[in-house]
Amino acid sequence: MSAPTQWKRLGAGALVASALYVAYPKPEVAAVAAAPPHTDPFAFVRSMEGTRPDGDLRQSAEGRLVVDAELGHLFDYYLAGLGEKDLQAIRAEIERELDRRLAPGPAAQAKRLLASYLDYKRALADAEKSLVPLADLAKSARARLELKQRLRPQFFSAADAAGLFGAADAYDADALARLDIDQNGALTPEQRELQLAALDKRMPAALRDDREAPTRVMRTEASVQKLRAQGAGDDEVYRLRAAAFSPEAAGRLADLDREESAWKGRITAYLAQRASLGAAPEAMLQKVRDQHFSAEEQRRLGAYE
Repeated sequence: MSAPTQWKRLGAGALVASALYVAYPKPEVAAVAAAPPHTDPFAFVRSMEGTRPDGDLRQSAEGRLVVDAELGHLFDYYLAGLGEKDLQAIRAEIERELDRRLAPGPAAQAKRLLASYLDYKRALADAEKSLVPLADLAKSARARLELKQRLRPQFFSAADAAGLFGAADAYDADALARLDIDQNGALTPEQRELQLAALDKRMPAALRDDREAPTRVMRTEASVQKLRAQGAGDDEVYRLRAAAFSPEAAGRLADLDREESAWKGRITAYLAQRASLGAAPEAMLQKVRDQHFSAEEQRRLGAYE
């Protein structure tokens, strides 16, 4: 997962917490990969069309759920649909997804954690109303992080809290430390560089991977373009991506390549047919559009026409 993706997820969590305050009803080790997420042509909500559910869920060889950040990513993926669907429908959809991906025992564990997660999000939205607005960005972000950490023991065991939120907390803490250094006007450029280097040295390997991921993606895709320019085929591109990321990621990127290629092919065919019609009436042009694209896809045509 890239650093921008992780920030996006953290930001989405804040939006989810706010939405839950309004929508929430009254209270009522060897890892085995679970079934992978799928692209659903009939997305749960319109805004999710063409996306895959987040969360690489896993269960241990002993048949227990692996509680990590990926579980929270799955919850937040669906909770981002609040407003398009109500919370009851979203919760039911998450539970169906858990049943699809996990064995009955781990699925039951995940559902219990989902209930705690929803309660926690509601409590967080409530508690945030007591936070005093601060002009200092670092102090404001630190206050919110500390509030979240104080609330979690009410809803999660220490192990579950560490699994669900530990990676995000480490990322936040690192970002706040860097912000403190950046905003410290008493530091010389040399002192600032030394302090940032010290943070880099202490950074956990997983966090370092997240920070370096965007650069690694850009370097790899530049290599892919170079390979293709030299006449390389899909197999060579797959091997390059698999070595840089993982076989699963390489497969997903290959799927995206095929989807993009198919889209471009449809655009080319459409533009050729449109050109052959010349100054045809708009009704005829619209009929051509309808032959090639759905109503949703037609919103993208302006960039090509």
